[in-house]
Amino acid sequence: MSTEATIESKLIAEFSPSRLRIDNDSKRHAGPATESHFRVVIVADTFHGCNRVKRQRMVYACLSDELAGPIHALQMKCLTPKEYEAADGEVTLKAPPCAGANKG
Repeated sequence: MSTEATIESKLIAEFSPSRLRIDNDSKRHAGPATESHFRVVIVADTFHGCNRVKRQRMVYACLSDELAGPIHALQMKCLTPKEYEAADGEVTLKAPPCAGANKG
């Protein structure tokens, strides 16, 4: 199973999200052809009553094996359905530029 598929499977099993978007940015970065850079937007009732840091810690705990292995960078937004609605579904994460791509 690919790293992206593993991320999807684990997040669905742990959080039962109403929305889940996973963007694989690995091809934009220098280095060997691996699945290592991801952006995730996850919307789940589980996050109700949790602050931003706690939500991210929950996701980090869920993906601890992948973060110890193939994942080098993980950017995320963790929202409740109400927060997602308030944003009119316009939730974006900009991919940062790769500092390693220009190193010689």
